[in-house]
Amino acid sequence: MSEPFSAAEARIAVTLPGGRTLNFPRPVSGSDIAAALGKSEAAVAISIDGKARDLSHLVEGDVEARLITRDEPEGLAILRHDAAHVMAEAVKELYPDTQVAFGPATETGFYYDFARAEPFTPEDLAKIEARMHEIVRRNEKITREVRDRGAAIAFFRGIGEEMKAEHIAEIPESEEVSLYRQGRFVDLCAGPHAPSTGALGEAFKLMSVAGAYWRGDPRNAQLQRIYGTLWAKKEELGQYLFRLAEAEKRDHRRLGRELELFHLQEEAAGSVFWHPKGWRLYRVIEGYMRGRLEKAGYFEVSGPQLLDRSLWVASGHWEKFREHMFTAESRDERVLALKPMNCPGHVLIFKSRLRSYRELPLRLAEFGACHRNEPSGALHGLLRVRAFTQDDAHIFCTEEQVASESIAFCELLLSVYRDFGFADVAIRFADRPTVRAGSDEVWDRAESALQEAIEATGLPYTKNPGEGAFYGPKLEFVLRDALAREWQCGTLQLDFVLPERLDANYVGADGARHRPVMLHRAILGSLERFIGVLIEHHAGHFPLWLAPVQVMVASISEESARYAGEVARACGDAGLRAELDTGSEKIGYKIREHSLLKVPVILVVGRREAETKRVMLRRLGSNVQEALALDEAVARLKAEAAIPQDA
Repeated sequence: MSEPFSAAEARIAVTLPGGRTLNFPRPVSGSDIAAALGKSEAAVAISIDGKARDLSHLVEGDVEARLITRDEPEGLAILRHDAAHVMAEAVKELYPDTQVAFGPATETGFYYDFARAEPFTPEDLAKIEARMHEIVRRNEKITREVRDRGAAIAFFRGIGEEMKAEHIAEIPESEEVSLYRQGRFVDLCAGPHAPSTGALGEAFKLMSVAGAYWRGDPRNAQLQRIYGTLWAKKEELGQYLFRLAEAEKRDHRRLGRELELFHLQEEAAGSVFWHPKGWRLYRVIEGYMRGRLEKAGYFEVSGPQLLDRSLWVASGHWEKFREHMFTAESRDERVLALKPMNCPGHVLIFKSRLRSYRELPLRLAEFGACHRNEPSGALHGLLRVRAFTQDDAHIFCTEEQVASESIAFCELLLSVYRDFGFADVAIRFADRPTVRAGSDEVWDRAESALQEAIEATGLPYTKNPGEGAFYGPKLEFVLRDALAREWQCGTLQLDFVLPERLDANYVGADGARHRPVMLHRAILGSLERFIGVLIEHHAGHFPLWLAPVQVMVASISEESARYAGEVARACGDAGLRAELDTGSEKIGYKIREHSLLKVPVILVVGRREAETKRVMLRRLGSNVQEALALDEAVARLKAEAAIPQDA
């Protein structure tokens, strides 16, 4: 059925987005609606009254409908789920004794968990992927069946799929048991799915095998998880694979070793061994942030690492956060905890004496060393550690000052990100989580105040429901790196709860005591994590002001070594981080080695340069050398290397 009918003939009205209506004289399928719109090739499913359905779904009354096409996120997710089924079908055809478990779509593709005695090899993945392409070419019809619960359990047990039978037995009685069939393969699934396996196209690839557990529980059977990726077009698949390859090149763990920045090892799992160059980078970033905070009116403080259990009980962290805390016992049998965050310590500094409203807003900043007992399996280079330093600060203010402080913080944060090379920043408003401190009335008040504050900034934002912090709603600042990956680093949290729990007060203009509002805020978040992001964003090729070694002075011959030392000293006197290479290697080798170490500028000097007090300036990534007088080269580099806040 390719043409809609007139209103006079119609028994069924299908209202499309925008208000357009298609009229049909009899019940129609989603495929009929797609054909009437000339979109049979693009459609993979249909939304009926807000619920995604198979195109085979029959419409028997007036509805609101929207086609779901392969080029939109919802359609792509359906195709990725189809791909998981096709992969399971391929595995069962190639390795019939394998049991299938779960196989959902993911953000970039799909996976399926399998129970098989033999481990899957790279050669197996190649065979499975080839069979998947064959199944796609077969264009097998995908059909939905609804089974009686007992019959469905018996069916899967009869074909040896015990995990499927176990899962069906736990589905609530109120839910129907739906199966999807393609060829000879049948799977338990709620759907929806595309009409046939041919809808997948050719833009997919199997990526890797990893370990998993049945139902994610380590006490259960160990499974093998095969990951794959699928995209609407081959060009998109190519771009994704390119991004993956580029991400591998930029991996901060590999670059950390190659550039001699840091390393990690089991003797201190989750903690970083900073090497001289890496610590120099760390200190440059810390110094830059310290300068920005001083100019923004922050007072830097430093609190203890170990704090008594009683404080964490009073703050609420002991109840909600205990499993993530490292503890110790003193000789007098007091239980102490290594601080996982700085907030309670800053409240104690605030309330060490009675404050006046004239002191507000009071901005207390700390490069606070924190420790969190993260699971070993979650640790990941600098991006997930147990020991880290936060560029933390807490602003104690009145409710009337929340908007102005929020505006000032957003301006500071965006300026800092620009200096580090991040121009694309999204803001998300995260409201109350399931596990939280404080009453609903307090949260209502906090959410209202923070929403008014973000709207006062004039900056666009989106909602992130249920992702607020323990004490209050927060703004999450998400930056996008050179590979368009998102990293949530900065936060601004509004907190009425902690000042109440720890009895913080100030004296107002009326002479009475009032609770301050506490704004928890960070820009970089964890310095370790931010440096990991920064390494990958710049692929280790830092802007000149950040580079651990800004200038390498390389001599061509032994007779120019003395002048090379003079050049290095001139650079150092100008505040440049310069190093000297007067080794016996040929200059081509020196340039190659220091380029691999991502040194932004190499100053080459030989006999001629020594005689004329000049240098040959060569920049990373360029084969061009520029001849300059030494004084001119140093002055130019000094200006280029200026820390942004001082430029």
